[in-house]
Amino acid sequence: MGDEQKVGYEELLATSRAAFEAVPDFTVAVEEEFALLDPVTLDLLNRFEDVRDGAQGTDLEPHLVGELIASEVEVRTGRCDTFADAAEKIGERRVQLRGLVESLGIGLASTGTHPWSPWQEQRIIDTPHYRRNDELLRYVVWRNNTFGLHVHVGINGPDRAVRVASALRNYLPELLALSSSSPFVEGVFTHLHSARTEIFTRMFPRCGIPDAFADWQEWESYIRFLYATGSVTEHTQIWWSVRPHLAFPTVEIRICDAQPELGEARSLAALCYALTARIARALDEGEPLPSWPNRLLEENLWRAIRWGLSGELIDLERGEPVAARARLEQLLDWVRPVADELGATPWLAIPERNAAERQIARHAEGATMEQIFAEQVAAGERIAG
Repeated sequence: MGDEQKVGYEELLATSRAAFEAVPDFTVAVEEEFALLDPVTLDLLNRFEDVRDGAQGTDLEPHLVGELIASEVEVRTGRCDTFADAAEKIGERRVQLRGLVESLGIGLASTGTHPWSPWQEQRIIDTPHYRRNDELLRYVVWRNNTFGLHVHVGINGPDRAVRVASALRNYLPELLALSSSSPFVEGVFTHLHSARTEIFTRMFPRCGIPDAFADWQEWESYIRFLYATGSVTEHTQIWWSVRPHLAFPTVEIRICDAQPELGEARSLAALCYALTARIARALDEGEPLPSWPNRLLEENLWRAIRWGLSGELIDLERGEPVAARARLEQLLDWVRPVADELGATPWLAIPERNAAERQIARHAEGATMEQIFAEQVAAGERIAG
């Protein structure tokens, strides 16, 4: 490693720490990843560059980015001071993106995976960042044709941010169970509720449930180790399902599948936001929080991947399985006082059936994969709510 690279990551760490010291609590931003489709066949369509060029000079331009493959696009709310602002922006960005792609003869979908388009036919976009990841990861990155929803929450204080991220580890299976939307991939009914998580989390390095870190110093020591050993060349190569973000002073939750329906995207983001704030308040007040070892959290993560909201999660305090839906209801009860205070409660909800459950039920009724996916695409076109 050269001196220039060392200076670069030392500057990154110093800048990041200073940003966490200055950021106000509980700002929020949401990122949604969408598949670009042929509007007739609903196959994936490699036209990101057309979408990017079409956005130039519009209100959407600063909020639209590429995300690995040319058949994918990401839109961002930008930093919002309240969840109400973020909820409005989620809808606004969807309207802006849909208007743009329809003018270009392109369709949109928002499920964790595309049900049938082969990964071999998707082109990596030509940017320095993705060229580096392509050269580093090869098959692992080629295979990652997945779509997610990420939530960033501003947390004041570098030590506090690290502790919030560490505590959030314990609730990642619940968030995945709620968000699961990807039972189909590569033309197969996988019998999983989140095939996306199995593809992404199980293949990428430094992905899934992270270790718990005690404070910023321990976190920073780990980042230095990764750079010094040449394990990473940029901080975004830490792909964990929750992480303190080194470019933004936020804790980022990355476990969730993309959501077909606007209302469910808002509900999921609201829970991520309220849960993060509730954990921060618990830490401030000395309220005990769990810190389970990865081997136990992985048992629940597998259950969320396999059975989603329809299955059971282990109550790790009691060592007993409980219905995932009941566990989510308990979590909503726990976060609700802080959600009330921050104005996020109107968006908190658990659907009667989430996206994976609805698709699996239609499959059981005999609907074809094409029919089921067309229904998810149509659900995304409903922008009211």
